[in-house]
Amino acid sequence: MKAVGIVVEYNPFHNGHAYQVEQAKKETGADVVICVMSGNFLQRGEPAIVSKWARAEMALAGGCDLVFELPFSFATSQADIFANGAISILDATLCQYLSFGSEQGSIQPFLSTYRELHQHEKEYNQLIRNYSKEGYSYPKSASLAFQQLTINEEIVDLTKPNNILGFQYIKAIKQQNAKIEPTTIARKNAEYHDEDFNSSTIASATSIRKKIFSQETNIEETFKYMPRTSYEALHSYYKKFGVLHHWELYWPMLQYRLLSSSPAQLREIYEVEEGIEFRLIEASKTSTSFQTFMEAVKTKRYTWTRIQRICLYILIHAGKQTMSHLKQAPYLRLLGMSKKGRVYLNKYKGEFKLPLISKVSDKNRESLALDLKATRIYALAANSPQQQQLLKLDFSQPPIIYDK
Repeated sequence: MKAVGIVVEYNPFHNGHAYQVEQAKKETGADVVICVMSGNFLQRGEPAIVSKWARAEMALAGGCDLVFELPFSFATSQADIFANGAISILDATLCQYLSFGSEQGSIQPFLSTYRELHQHEKEYNQLIRNYSKEGYSYPKSASLAFQQLTINEEIVDLTKPNNILGFQYIKAIKQQNAKIEPTTIARKNAEYHDEDFNSSTIASATSIRKKIFSQETNIEETFKYMPRTSYEALHSYYKKFGVLHHWELYWPMLQYRLLSSSPAQLREIYEVEEGIEFRLIEASKTSTSFQTFMEAVKTKRYTWTRIQRICLYILIHAGKQTMSHLKQAPYLRLLGMSKKGRVYLNKYKGEFKLPLISKVSDKNRESLALDLKATRIYALAANSPQQQQLLKLDFSQPPIIYDK
């Protein structure tokens, strides 16, 4: 059986994602789609709108066959670390192909760009350091450094968010010597950060979430941009837990952590550096919401995304030692499978390169500690007594078996 892997967040699963799954199978001729999906918190430092279990079910209903969780320490980190964790899982599950969405839409520029940057690595890194010293954020410094290099081949535009991630996937495949052939699909209609709907039936997850959380609208307006199964899953989750998750729900917890911590204590948290701890504490004293807090803290050097990630690490109390990263994920956490996925799993799991975890036990609890802590914090946004039910899902929920 041939497998194509995709790396996703599904926040939530929408028509654009369904198109990608369909095209990934079509272009590679794969029998199964293996999904590596972020858990309850995401790469931009945000809580997912619904839990990883609800999103795994959306994925299976949308055509995916196996869903594995990307551990918290990879899922909530910058692009290179995120990609390293994801590719290690796909390689461990014997994926022959990787399919990712990009603004570029063709794979050759990604391969050319990797080759050129690999050859000019020292010069490129020095340019990044130079721009960082001028006060630019890392993404901006990397973009400026890239533009300054003289490269003659066709290269990819690394100012675009999906192109950036795609390039990191290529880099991770090369560095891990993974036997994975990368392919890319052009994003249709909506850009990654688009906040508004257009006339088509494909919209970005950002615009869908914006509509859902807007006071002037409701979830019904998003119906045509998602498969019915995703739409129903959002309704079901809200009915069951009384919440759709967003940062404002966690603001009182974050504010408490900031106001009750000393600068020295905050410096122990991952990515808290260069005196940002003082700025965070001062802003927390006067801010009345997460939005106003973020607006007060954001600077030219510290992007919104980087600050959100720092806030998440503070909320979870993820220390520098806790978040020290391996080059690959330490395990395969199975969230769900289709009929085809079960066949693939039974056929190949003996050859998987990482230990397979399908339930929490005393044997694996230590390696899962950070993910379990993230789940506990995530559950605090839910209404009581549903909060307890959501908190216990990691211990009580077996992998979803989707037979429809």
